[in-house]
Amino acid sequence: MRGARLVVLGLALALVALAAGCGSSRVVNQWSNPEYAAPHFNRIMVIGITKQPSIRRTFEDEFVARLKEKGVDAVQSYLFLSEDGPVEEARLNEGLRQANVDATITTRLVKVEQKTEVRPGMYAPGPPYGFYRGYYGAWSGYYEPPTVYQYDVYISETSLYDVTRSQLVWSGTVQTQQPGDIRKEIAQYVDVVIDALKDRHILAAR
Repeated sequence: MRGARLVVLGLALALVALAAGCGSSRVVNQWSNPEYAAPHFNRIMVIGITKQPSIRRTFEDEFVARLKEKGVDAVQSYLFLSEDGPVEEARLNEGLRQANVDATITTRLVKVEQKTEVRPGMYAPGPPYGFYRGYYGAWSGYYEPPTVYQYDVYISETSLYDVTRSQLVWSGTVQTQQPGDIRKEIAQYVDVVIDALKDRHILAAR
């Protein structure tokens, strides 16, 4: 459970099986800096905030690959910041300089909320065809008691920063329900964020 939560992080990477059995990540809130109208960044560093190295690398690899598919130059933070935890500001700035980036995309897990869904019971009667047929058919009728389903909702935050000006350009809150296949959830999470950035004309390709 702890691993799955950190996954969606950054998933957060999180980035699922819903109560209905399908996966879902969606942007539930976003903000963009009015000073940035169709900004252009030469190279972006993707940073997954988690202490689990494998999850961080999977998330950053997927995000960088998707960005490059869109014509946006990007690089994983673990190539320049190998530490598995937070680093000092000077060390962070050193890594940014070495990577030659002018922007970062950072993802972190904010919280996990447990939801409960109650599905009502159901009664399926037998066929009403006369006494005996009704009696006999009643044996095929059944009662399905109410079911209670609990699932987790992961709230993650992804932010785009202008490194050269030290300003926040865009921030979005993403909701992911009950992570299932981690790789698929990360891919969907990344696509949702990239689509949101492109819709606001914030992610310009080279």
